[in-house]
Amino acid sequence: MSEKALRVLVCGDVYGRFDVLFNRVRTIQKKSGQFDLLLCVGSFFGTSPESEALWEEYKSGVKQAPVQTYVLGSNSQQTVKYFQDVDGCELATNITYLGRKGVFTGASGLQIAYLSGIESSSEPAPAYCFSPKDVMSLKMSLTTNSKFKGVDILLTSPWPKDVWSYGNAPTDVDLKSCGSALVSSLAGSLKPRYHFSALEGENYERVPYRNHMVLQEAAQHVSRFIALASVGNPNKKKYIYAFTIAPMRSMDSAELVKQPLDVTENPYRKSGKDAKKSQVTKAMEEEEEPAQQFFFDLSKQHGKKRQSDGRGGARTQGKQPRKHPQPTGPCWFCLASPEVEKHLVVSIGEDCYVALAKGGLTSDHILILPIGHYQAMVDLSSEVVEECEKYKASLKKFYKAKGKRYVMFERNYRSHHLQLQVVPLPLDCCTTEDIKESFIIQAQEQNIELLEIPQHTDIKQIVQPGTPYFYVELDTGEKLFHRIKKNFPLQFGREVLASEALLNIPTRADWKACKLSHEEEEDQAKSFRREFEPFDFSLQD
Repeated sequence: MSEKALRVLVCGDVYGRFDVLFNRVRTIQKKSGQFDLLLCVGSFFGTSPESEALWEEYKSGVKQAPVQTYVLGSNSQQTVKYFQDVDGCELATNITYLGRKGVFTGASGLQIAYLSGIESSSEPAPAYCFSPKDVMSLKMSLTTNSKFKGVDILLTSPWPKDVWSYGNAPTDVDLKSCGSALVSSLAGSLKPRYHFSALEGENYERVPYRNHMVLQEAAQHVSRFIALASVGNPNKKKYIYAFTIAPMRSMDSAELVKQPLDVTENPYRKSGKDAKKSQVTKAMEEEEEPAQQFFFDLSKQHGKKRQSDGRGGARTQGKQPRKHPQPTGPCWFCLASPEVEKHLVVSIGEDCYVALAKGGLTSDHILILPIGHYQAMVDLSSEVVEECEKYKASLKKFYKAKGKRYVMFERNYRSHHLQLQVVPLPLDCCTTEDIKESFIIQAQEQNIELLEIPQHTDIKQIVQPGTPYFYVELDTGEKLFHRIKKNFPLQFGREVLASEALLNIPTRADWKACKLSHEEEEDQAKSFRREFEPFDFSLQD
């Protein structure tokens, strides 16, 4: 049995937009390397004459899918005709219908359970539906084995009902009508590490939930539910998800059952008493959620007008300066240190400051730094984290006004003081997805395991202080993380952003090759400070 991790793509409803989907996949593979398989949930076929004509090109072999593709069955009477064999069959070169229900186990040992169609209460169910009997049959085929721990992936077209219970609720779906209770029952029994659905036209990623009862059962792996929007949707909602997964059966059990700090209760284990309280519980969770995400409310007036202290810094009116942790030796980045190049500073808050990057990739490449001596994001106090988030929000608005999006990264390796690098890229240069793919492909080329972590997960929840790591945060909130175990290329973040796929300035990957004179740096800082001033929360009354 191979222990190789598989690279998997999953997409939402295709609705016959085969060229849009497969061209997107080609673009991803060109930048990120070959994937092992593509899984399609929701409605694969469309009903328009155009989509039928396009399908004939794939069916005849004139066009081909660029990766082995597995699809679920029909969700409507109009598309039943495409699925001739209920037990699954090849539909075209590289495109396979999995079947009405079952388990697909690849050569690697990866186990994928699937259920086609939408829910029906009648027996026998129509060809495009599943019934309670179908769900029970699929459960029994797996759970009667005493060694059953769960499946790696579960594919269903409908969402599981109440999947958002105890977690982050989706914002753009009708919670009363959304989802299938039968799918919830199936997911509760099969304990998938990843569960994918579609049909609602929305992208929704639930925080992980546990599959065991705390203090009553042995720890088990967590489950993640991800719903994807439809392919090529006009609102540009996320419709394709890329991830790497090692088969459960080849993983070390201790590694498999690790619990992230944002894990919640199982949404499908609701007693009658719990069900009655569901509305109250939901309201409480919605109140608690902002505090867990470390997002700062910019509608409140927290900033104070600042005056120069005569040294390029600032002081707060009517307040004693806050005491900050100090280094034991020289530090180039502690604001009170004589080593700091204060002419690069462009904004000073209570706990953080912003400075132009020395030898920046671009003229508006900046750093967010703590005023006191902290080595990494994981070491920051809550007050410093709050102000860091305020600077992020201000910079996001600032760059957006200039027609740019930003990328942030931190390298907590061979560095003594936290430097959160913030690099803007023109909106017409690349999409956020392009940026993420560029980081992933260049990481793979250098044998760096760069993993996507859930958006609601704070970095403090996955790494302990003192642990070396590399971290990327995109303007969408998507996050990539690498735990550094041995050596790590010091200029990796800059190399990715300077590459031909993004800024196309490869000669600027090393900051030492981008040095300016003191006067040039001073001019750039003054220019940035002037442009940033309307967005700088620290200058607000």
